[in-house]
Amino acid sequence: MLEYLFIAFIVIFCIQFIFYFFIFGTITFFKNKPTKSNFSKPISIIICAKNEAENLTKNLPHFLNQNYHTFELVLINDSSSDTTLEVLEKFKKKATIPIKIVDVKANEQFWGSKKYALTLGIKAASFDHLLFSDADCYPNSTHWITEMSQFFNSEKQLILGYGAYKKVSKSVLNKLIRFETLLTAIQYFSYSKIGSPYMGVGRNLAYTKSLFFENNGFVNHMKIKSGDDDLFVNQVATKNNTTFNSSPKSFTISTPKTTFKEWVQQKRRHVSTASFYKPFHKFMLGLFYSTQISFWLFSIVLISFLYRWEIVLPLILVRICIQYLVIGFSAKNFNEKDLITLIPFYEIFLISLQMFIFIKNLISKPSHW
Repeated sequence: MLEYLFIAFIVIFCIQFIFYFFIFGTITFFKNKPTKSNFSKPISIIICAKNEAENLTKNLPHFLNQNYHTFELVLINDSSSDTTLEVLEKFKKKATIPIKIVDVKANEQFWGSKKYALTLGIKAASFDHLLFSDADCYPNSTHWITEMSQFFNSEKQLILGYGAYKKVSKSVLNKLIRFETLLTAIQYFSYSKIGSPYMGVGRNLAYTKSLFFENNGFVNHMKIKSGDDDLFVNQVATKNNTTFNSSPKSFTISTPKTTFKEWVQQKRRHVSTASFYKPFHKFMLGLFYSTQISFWLFSIVLISFLYRWEIVLPLILVRICIQYLVIGFSAKNFNEKDLITLIPFYEIFLISLQMFIFIKNLISKPSHW
C-alpha cells in the first residue's frame, strides 16, 4: 500500500513541478511592456456601487485625480438603501471631470443582479474603451488609467489588472487575504501569459464596449448572480485579444474584510462561479488544487511511516524551494514582500479553507451582492 502511495506521491510532485515551474514561473521574472500602440483614446471608468456611500466618499477623489487627458466616470447606483445616490450627485456637481450617474431601480426579473446594473452602465458610457473598478477601491497611482489603457491596441481588447488589498499591520487575517489574492493573480496572469486566460477581477479590469456587445454581454450567465468579472473573461478572453499589466502603477487597492466570517462569505461567492468555467480551465484548476492537497497528505503519511524518507523529504524541500522562488519573486513584483516568509503555512491553511468552502457550498448556496 505504501509503495503505491509513494508512486502516486512522485507523480503528484511532477505535476506540481510542472505547474510552478512551467506555468506560474512564466511571470516570475517577466516584465510585460505595452506594444507601441501610442494609445490616446478617451476612457470611461465604470464603478458599480450598492450601499457604498462611505467608501465612495473616500475613494472617488482618487479616480477624479487621474492624470489622463480625456476620461469620464460612469457611476452606477444599484438600488442602494443608504445615501449612495446623494454622494454620487454631490460629486457630480463639484467635479470638473464629466460624471454620468446611472440610477438603477429594483427590477423583478433581475433582482439583486450586479450584471444588470453594469450592463446599464456600459450602455451609458460615452467611450468604447472601458476601465472597471469597485467602490471600495482606489488606484495605486495617478497614472492608473494610462498604465491600464496603454495595452489596448487593434488586437488587445481585454486587459487584466491586479487588485491588491490594503496592508494592515499585525493582522494574520490580512496576510491570509493578501496571500490568497497574490496566488490567484499569479494563476490568472500566468494562464494569460501562456495563451489561455481564464479570469480577471472586476476591481481592476479593462475591455472595450464593442467586445462586450459583440459577445452579448452577460446574457449567457445572467441568471448566475456572481461572475460579472471572471465569467465574462472566461467567456470572451482568447490568446489574441487578452493581455495583462503587472506594473505597480496599474494596481488598485481595496479595503480588505476585517473578520474571518466576512472573508469566507466573500470567497464562497467567488468560488461558486468556478463551476461555470470552460472545461479545460475547470480541469486545470481542479488538477492543481487536488495535487496540492494530495502532496501534503501523502507527504505526512509517508514521513510518518519513514517510508522512502530519504527520497520523500528531499522532494518536499525541493517543492518548497520552488514555491519560494516562484511565489517569492512574484510577491516582490506585486509589492507583497512581507508574505514571503511563511509561504508553506499560508498554502496549507488555504488548502484547508478551500476544502471547507467546497463542502459548505455543496450544502448551501452563498449569498450575493
